[in-house]
Amino acid sequence: MTKLSMYCMALQNENLETIKNLNYIPVGLKNNDFSDEWLRDNTEDNISQKNPYYGEYTFYYWYWKNLLKFKKDDEWIGFCSYREYWGSKNKNKTNNLNDLVLQNYEPEWSGYDSIIGKPILIGGTKLIKTLKYGKMALLRNPKAIFFKKGRSIRWQFDMFHGCGNLDRAIELLPEKDREDFKYYSRNEISFSRGNMFISNSKKIINDYFSDVFEWLNKCEKIFGFNLEGYGKIRMYTFLAERYLPFWFKKYTKFLEWPVVYYDINKND
Repeated sequence: MTKLSMYCMALQNENLETIKNLNYIPVGLKNNDFSDEWLRDNTEDNISQKNPYYGEYTFYYWYWKNLLKFKKDDEWIGFCSYREYWGSKNKNKTNNLNDLVLQNYEPEWSGYDSIIGKPILIGGTKLIKTLKYGKMALLRNPKAIFFKKGRSIRWQFDMFHGCGNLDRAIELLPEKDREDFKYYSRNEISFSRGNMFISNSKKIINDYFSDVFEWLNKCEKIFGFNLEGYGKIRMYTFLAERYLPFWFKKYTKFLEWPVVYYDINKND
């Protein structure tokens, strides 16, 4: 039987039983107080101190450096968080989390080597929110007020994470991705949220982490860590979130899969 190992990241020890009941592997982020039943991102080779800026990627770094080498050839590896999960194909769904989320390998994945989240449309941003946060972005692209197809990844990033910051970061990408990602960010009007993926390939996982961390390290040199406001403090998380679906679409045989938004801190 094909095995799926799902790592679920959380910020509170109180989430342990919920995560274990899903048969997921609990991962504790930041230097919070977790029991010994959790994997931690602050042991061995780690960048845990960057968690306020990197979010999930402090665990991704830890997994890449310390655990990926033990991955078995027939094993699928997946990642999710305490509020974003992979959806179940269970037709008898209830409001119970166990019925809503994926818990096993799906035969539908045969022939693919990676799973990414189904994208959400950027055009759904409400007009009042656009006017409140996106003044500089609207100056660059005023048609986006009413023309939803003009609301690209670049436009949305300008609006919430600093006007021009995505463009500056893209210039630091290696030549093999720079122009492709620039075109993608300016023309794509949806993206996969949550920094989530599933893969059965050790090489793919290693190559993605190698590429994204090389890029983020370069970005640190221009953005630093003296950042203010949620949208900018987590700059590196949001850069990686836009890059992830681009990378997997370009370099892997991917399948898009539903994502469930369910915050266990609010719903349990």
